[in-house]
Amino acid sequence: MQPYKDGKWAKQILAMRQADGLWGNFHTLSRPVPGRSYTTEQAIRRLWFLGYTAEDDVIQTVLERMEQCLRGERAIDTYYEKKHDWPFFEKLMLAAWLRIFDPQNLAALDIAFQWAEIVEKAFSSGSYSREDDEAAFMEWKKRRPRSGFESGFGMFYHAALLAGVLSPKTETLFLDYYLSRPEGMFYIYDKPLNRPPEVFACRETSRWLAAMEVLSRYQQAGEKLAFAADWLLDCRCKDGQWDFGEKAKDDIYFPLSDRWDKNSRVADSTFRVTRFLQTLNQMGTV
Repeated sequence: MQPYKDGKWAKQILAMRQADGLWGNFHTLSRPVPGRSYTTEQAIRRLWFLGYTAEDDVIQTVLERMEQCLRGERAIDTYYEKKHDWPFFEKLMLAAWLRIFDPQNLAALDIAFQWAEIVEKAFSSGSYSREDDEAAFMEWKKRRPRSGFESGFGMFYHAALLAGVLSPKTETLFLDYYLSRPEGMFYIYDKPLNRPPEVFACRETSRWLAAMEVLSRYQQAGEKLAFAADWLLDCRCKDGQWDFGEKAKDDIYFPLSDRWDKNSRVADSTFRVTRFLQTLNQMGTV
């Protein structure tokens, strides 16, 4: 494993923490803006790709705060969007991140199983049904869905939240649904996931792989994402390594190394693809 946790990018982010161990407001998954502070969500996403886990004190502090918010003991911040049922969206968002770092977190699992009931009903006909989805939501919340995140299950947050809590049949349908959605996975990639990018060495490939990494947490990922593994293996350089190219640098997924010359870029690219393939191998494919 490369020593990315101790590199300058991690140190830079850690130096921006506020006194409470967070980075200010939580929500923003857009690309960080040069010269501006990270949001907490941007910071923990970046630290995750740099190798930080729930065992690291800096992450544990954020997870504890998120869990307090789910239990109604403390607010995560003062941010609020009027167009959504913001407390409801916060629970989805925070539970998803808790499950990324701590899949067995009880507070997050409680939220996950609530959403899983809606997903099971939405796919009960053998494919996604918006009518069944909305009916199940109305039964749950006693109102119609009024925001994009409340129906359709197209977000990064839904995909991150629901790994391991769906029945095998529904998980199959759910993964097929995500892979074939024309809009991709909202917040991460905006094209169908079952069609790899036309060119490997580009930023688009890094974003596509980010969505694949989210789906790789599902039990059936080994089978469903075998096409992605095959494509990545076909895209190796002659020396058997990978190179996403200079333009893949986005301060989210790359760079991992302190410098990003050709050698370190290839090392970063190879590390990330290898980690993904190893995850699929554990699920029984590569």
